[in-house]
Amino acid sequence: MNPSTVLCNDRPHALRSSWRMQRGEAGMTPLTTRFRVEFDLETKILLIRVAGRLTDESLTEVDEASRKYSTTTGAKVGIVDLSAVTEFALSTEFIRQKARQKPSMADPRIVVAPQAYAFGLFRMLQLLGEPTCAPLQIVHTLDEVFAALGIPSPHFKPIVVPYRSAEYPGI
Repeated sequence: MNPSTVLCNDRPHALRSSWRMQRGEAGMTPLTTRFRVEFDLETKILLIRVAGRLTDESLTEVDEASRKYSTTTGAKVGIVDLSAVTEFALSTEFIRQKARQKPSMADPRIVVAPQAYAFGLFRMLQLLGEPTCAPLQIVHTLDEVFAALGIPSPHFKPIVVPYRSAEYPGI
């Protein structure tokens, strides 16, 4: 990958971290959330893989990316994979607010949460949002998702977007 692109995150802090990782430097810190957006053209599944520390703010960024790329790709299913999240710093009040929001059609409807705490937290989101929201599924593994959808082996490819910033014009 050329250093003038970053995998699906338009935030300068994420660019610095991702770019340093490409050069082989230890640039990611526990305080950094990063995510990678992938798409399977055949099945029209959008997959967002999240890593690092997940906060209220970073989950909002993941939701924004999901909306943006679901619309751009015409995705039929959205999945957020939290398998690589190292810390969950989400507030219960944020989860309650999120449950009260009406989801857009582009919001991910499947969350992969193998960690017991994360599974419980997103299950709370699911239960609180049930009366007004579209169905949200919480599962432990991606294999569960693919089995439920009847997809034996999807072929995800990263969505690479050019990065433009006045702060980092040469990158």
